[in-house]
Amino acid sequence: MSRPFLRIGYELSTTMIEDEMTDIGDWCTVTPLGDLLVRGASLHPERDLIVFPDARYTYAEVYERAVGIARGLLAMGVHSGDHVALLAPNGIEFVEGFFGSALIGSVVVPLNARHKAKELGYIVENADITALLTVSGPDDYVDFVSVLHEALPSLANAGNGDLALSEAPRLRRALLLRGERRPGFGSREDLDTAAVSVDPSAVHELRRRVSLRDIAAILYTSGTTANPRGCMLSHESMTRGPVERAAGRLSDGERHVSWAGGPLFHIAALAPLIGAIGAGGTYLTDTFFEPGRAIDLIEAERPTCIWPWFPGPMQMLMSHPKFDAGALDSVRYLFLIGPRVLIEEVQGLFPQAELMAACGMTETTGIYALSTPDETFEDRSGAQGKAAPGIEIRIVDPYDGSAQPVGVPGEILIRGYCVTTGYYKDPVKTAEAIDSNGWLRTGDLYSWTESGCLVFHGRLKDMLKVGGENVAAIEIESFLCEHPAVLTAAVIGRPDMRLDEVPVAFVETREGRELTAEELIAFCEGKIGRYKVPRAVYFVEPGGWPMSATKINKRGLKAQLTDLANALCTAG
Repeated sequence: MSRPFLRIGYELSTTMIEDEMTDIGDWCTVTPLGDLLVRGASLHPERDLIVFPDARYTYAEVYERAVGIARGLLAMGVHSGDHVALLAPNGIEFVEGFFGSALIGSVVVPLNARHKAKELGYIVENADITALLTVSGPDDYVDFVSVLHEALPSLANAGNGDLALSEAPRLRRALLLRGERRPGFGSREDLDTAAVSVDPSAVHELRRRVSLRDIAAILYTSGTTANPRGCMLSHESMTRGPVERAAGRLSDGERHVSWAGGPLFHIAALAPLIGAIGAGGTYLTDTFFEPGRAIDLIEAERPTCIWPWFPGPMQMLMSHPKFDAGALDSVRYLFLIGPRVLIEEVQGLFPQAELMAACGMTETTGIYALSTPDETFEDRSGAQGKAAPGIEIRIVDPYDGSAQPVGVPGEILIRGYCVTTGYYKDPVKTAEAIDSNGWLRTGDLYSWTESGCLVFHGRLKDMLKVGGENVAAIEIESFLCEHPAVLTAAVIGRPDMRLDEVPVAFVETREGRELTAEELIAFCEGKIGRYKVPRAVYFVEPGGWPMSATKINKRGLKAQLTDLANALCTAG
């Protein structure tokens, strides 16, 4: 009897060698981004590719729209290798703009819809953007055109054709994929009219020239530096891992239907979309995340996989009056990172689902490690999985580079096809991050478990130094979340003349629960080291957290702490 093998986005094979059934391994069929869409449209044109609460688009429809964008860009002078910026909320315009650019070998630069004018202006210039695609409409939650006019002041006084802006010398066209013509921006009608002059065969000629190691996208990530840094990601890194993950857990004949509520400009939401396309599946999302709308969409479309990813979205779903875990029984896989108490609660609500933890970052094109089917619940609730196929991981002492033993935190290093080729136009930062042997220094602290799983201990720069003791902020945060009234906690260091710094906590309480700072501090005393007990607790209202794209922005919390201290000094 042949032994079954798990499909992981490749085709697996067995062969008879010397009268023994031997696993000859697996092989990957990786494609550039454009080919991924073309293949899907060819194999299942009438299947839904993407579904929103009020609209749905088949593979054939998305393909035709993307080819139209590609033809229009070519007609307006955009070439293979040029950089095309994309600023839009989740919607068909983002998807068609993304794949339309990829089809002709352009490098897509998704822009963070939460960025302010200063950040957008920096990225448009730094990334050498040739064409800028955005949307405009009275119901949009951000007036992107106004923000871009502020970011690029000359744009507001420019015509609707070719541009020549001192703030962005490489920028030649700014186009609206939706909305009426605005100063400096050509309209969708302009783009569609220009597209007619380009034969579709020109698009496919360029598509077939794209190499897997060509840069597919530049995703800008905010770090501790003054300006965001552009991570250059190849076509292989953008497609290989996501497709393996989406296709790998499908049984024969099973459809992949996934939901994610995050913004598509972020790799945590973009990668599942790419994976769904590679698996011939359907992707569910919305223009913005609102838990009631999300629950309605999930109940109606019955996804097999959901990606709440972080505690915030999951907690918002669970606390919504419409939430009924029994009505979400189609979910077989649930990707979630959070404290053990949350993981245990969610597993109890979804007993039929496999909870999956993962490690990822923009520099590794998303996930580089994730839970495996053979892991125990103890592993899943307290660790973040194992290295993904094809990825190498080391955990080293951040000072001398020696390998850390089991249970001892160190900096995690990553090597493999998923790693960025570097930061755009920043060879110094690239050399600091990636060594001559291809190892990426992540700045994240992890340790190994006895079973070979990874345990996250926070950022290397998110370690507090309390009286000479190293304290991981995440350790205190996880403990605070064990209090029944605490929904979310974030810990930062406050300068202290005697101890260098001490921990302080920002906390959001669960709806209907009351908690004082004194009660939470008393909860900690005697249960964690005294030097880990927060010296102060500040309460945050729902929706009041300073946020980056997907998580709490601790630089924003530090700024709030400074403001609080200044206010106290003034009052004194």
